[in-house]
Amino acid sequence: MPSLFVIRGNDQGLRFELEDAVVSIGRDASNGVQLHDTEVSRRHAELRRSADGLMLADLSSSNGTFVNGHRVQQHRLETGDQIQLGGSLLLFTATTNEPFDAAGSIDIVGGRQSGDSSRIVRSMTQEEGSQIFDTRAGESPWLARARGNLQIMYRTALAVSHTLDIDELLSRIMQLIFDWVECDRGCIMLIDPATEKLAPKVRRDRHNGSAEDKLTISQTILDYVLEHSEGVLTSNAREDNRWDPAQSIVQLGIREAICVPMRGRYDVVGIIYIDTSTPPDQALRSGGRPANRFGDDHLKLMIAIAHQAALAVEDTRYYSAMVQAERLAAIGQTIAMLSHHIKNVLQGIRGGSYLIETGLADHNETLIQKGWGIVERNQGKISTLMMDMLTFSKEREPELGPADLNEVTRDVIELMQGRAGDFGVELVYRPGSDLPTLHFDREGLHRAILNVVTNAIDACDHGEREDAPAGRVEVQTSWSPAEQTARIVVRDNGTGIAAEDIEKIFALFVSHKGGRGTGLGLPVSAKILKEHGGRIGVESQLGAGSVFTLEFPSAPAPAEADDASLGTTAFTRP
Repeated sequence: MPSLFVIRGNDQGLRFELEDAVVSIGRDASNGVQLHDTEVSRRHAELRRSADGLMLADLSSSNGTFVNGHRVQQHRLETGDQIQLGGSLLLFTATTNEPFDAAGSIDIVGGRQSGDSSRIVRSMTQEEGSQIFDTRAGESPWLARARGNLQIMYRTALAVSHTLDIDELLSRIMQLIFDWVECDRGCIMLIDPATEKLAPKVRRDRHNGSAEDKLTISQTILDYVLEHSEGVLTSNAREDNRWDPAQSIVQLGIREAICVPMRGRYDVVGIIYIDTSTPPDQALRSGGRPANRFGDDHLKLMIAIAHQAALAVEDTRYYSAMVQAERLAAIGQTIAMLSHHIKNVLQGIRGGSYLIETGLADHNETLIQKGWGIVERNQGKISTLMMDMLTFSKEREPELGPADLNEVTRDVIELMQGRAGDFGVELVYRPGSDLPTLHFDREGLHRAILNVVTNAIDACDHGEREDAPAGRVEVQTSWSPAEQTARIVVRDNGTGIAAEDIEKIFALFVSHKGGRGTGLGLPVSAKILKEHGGRIGVESQLGAGSVFTLEFPSAPAPAEADDASLGTTAFTRP
């Protein structure tokens, strides 16, 4: 499906799917693509689907519509086109072709029965592969220089692919430049998206100059590079009519300088500047004709490096924007789901409070007791919800300590007997025999077992169906000395889970209990077991009930054991 992705502007990171035959773009909320940009007209442009593709038409907007830097009235869009509306820049992606069925067309064979007689005749590490760029004895200076340029481009490509931190990326780029170019000073400046002004990010001096030694750069050079998107090399500003004589390089005491734009896919994101510094008195003593350190090859190399760096900066910024957009979407989903559940709980509390008030007014103790029961149950729901939210939202290490698994599980059973009785469900506990004192997070595992048992009770029939068996939940504990693994098995004879839904039940906010479920219980339990190095296994058949197995590695915790050696058993599965 065609889409627009905002890569610059107030809505950066948003993606708009273009489903309709006609999609309007503008500042007004009625548009299919709404941009919160004061430079965009209320109805700025329109996308119209035709036999030739998707046509973009300007709707007599105040500031115009631009595609790839050119103002247009009407334009047929292609994948990769950049649409500028006011201060917003959007990237267009057309409908992609159906992906080639690679899985069905590739056959991986093995063993002698396959008839494959291939054998490995040579292997090579990545470090060995990079040696193709090394200078060889006897080759011409031109070829040696070409190999050197290829080597630095290879290293630049590696540098930009190994980090998503812009500051670290730029430091690596500057280090590579100093390794391969004979310069004395250098800096990288990026354009701040908020102010659209250059902001220094990295500076380097070959001779370890102090922070007080200012690196002075001609504003004239910067303006030219940014305006024309051209790299420049200069060694004598008085002979170059592009530079303002008042800001000439000779007056600044610089013999040679290279300044190149960092131009990416969509725009210029900054500049890279390097120079060689020669004080004026030294230049005069040398007759004003020092040997040139920089040439066209250096300028071309710097332009290529700047382009690679710009692509990496763009990718990092767009990745950050997409992560931010996904985070905001997740927050929105979380708020919507929790608000719905909290609203239901508050309605229950309000209903219970009404019964209490009525009972107090009528001196009806039965009505008061009934209302208080409703309030108490809903208070329990709020408490459970808050604890699940806290458990799921925090990355934490389990507070391991000696604990009795049978005792923890028995506490859960006693806590849930009332709920099971209210629903007419038989809750049976079968503690394992000869269970040693184990090493685990007592509070964490208590919550994990509680959530699974609660789900099992809710899954049983509560008298709604005449043909359904009476609800029954059985909880059993065990410990395997051979595997050094503890298990809690929870069986129910409830509705069961379809095979295609088993993987989904541990996803956040996925609930099969309608308005009664938050979709937090099982994800929280799975997280707690994972923190213990364990897992939750599920076996279920639709209409025949489910079996949840909570298992985690744990060694016995004898009193004389050293705490540092406890709980370190690796979890393995046959």
